[in-house]
Amino acid sequence: MNLITGTARHPTTAATTPETTTSETTTPKTIAPETVTADITTADITTAATERPAPARKLARGAGLGVLLALLATVVWSGSFVATRDMADTVPPVQAVFWRWIIALIAVAPFAARPFLRQWRTIRRHLGFVAVASLFGVALYNTLVHQAGLTTSASNMGMIMAASPVIMAVYARLGGERLGARRVLGMLAAALGVLLLVGKGSLAVDFAAGDLWMFAAALSFASYSALLKRKPAEIDGLAFLFTTFLLGALMLAPAYAVSLAVQGGFTVGAATVGPLLYVGVFSSAVAFFAWNKAIALIGAARAGVVYYLQPVCVALLSYALLGERLGVLGAACMALILGGVALASAHGARKAG
Repeated sequence: MNLITGTARHPTTAATTPETTTSETTTPKTIAPETVTADITTADITTAATERPAPARKLARGAGLGVLLALLATVVWSGSFVATRDMADTVPPVQAVFWRWIIALIAVAPFAARPFLRQWRTIRRHLGFVAVASLFGVALYNTLVHQAGLTTSASNMGMIMAASPVIMAVYARLGGERLGARRVLGMLAAALGVLLLVGKGSLAVDFAAGDLWMFAAALSFASYSALLKRKPAEIDGLAFLFTTFLLGALMLAPAYAVSLAVQGGFTVGAATVGPLLYVGVFSSAVAFFAWNKAIALIGAARAGVVYYLQPVCVALLSYALLGERLGVLGAACMALILGGVALASAHGARKAG
């Protein structure tokens, strides 16, 4: 049967013309070398020249976005220290933190509820990891911050929290990340500026009880940030955020019930609802999403460098809202902090590019 025409061919005919059959079935089709050369020159080389730099450009854009998101979170969190200190005399710490996360859950639910339900089985497989992240980043960290607000100022809270990037860098180094001499030098310069700012020009700092609570909060936040680098990739960012908020609120529920029984509730009014809405919507929903995304893009150590700007932001907000003047010493310390951040961030950006 001739497979091309569909007609039968007699056996003797095929036998008498073997060269024809052989030429049709076994002779390979050759391609001129110049044709192949032309194809490679005009297509492959051009494509390689235009596509090869794309990963580097993509990394550079991702690094820039990561720095901007870390800066956004840092600025928003700076305002939360002012709001937290403002609530210290009117709302018990545990109650303030509990309602903070209830408000945050309501704020993210329209965007995160569907991804959470869709990925529930995946979240259950990694529930232990998510629970630990919720403990350090949601339940413990914010309770320590509100507790510190009872006995220290908002400025001190912001400045002491700037110690957390040092802890993040230690975690990163223990995890095998090479920090580089310039980044370490920049971090040390920023840390020195923070210490001088807290100690009012002296390294012999006398810490109050609230300051020690803030150091514990810094350790908790750094641990949360280090954990984020190990977040399972299959869990969506919004689903992860919603789950940590939910678990954190559930962890705080027993302490909230005890606080209600012992301390009583708080008066609902503009003086309490306004700060709660700020820390719930902006400092929790917006800032945590931005921070988590920043760490996914640039890592905890480099995001921590941007976090050094928090004392500067707190001082500027205190001046704008409370009329607190910075002074020459404060300006010098801020210059030291900004210089250290610029040095460490510039090193990281060159490495990413």
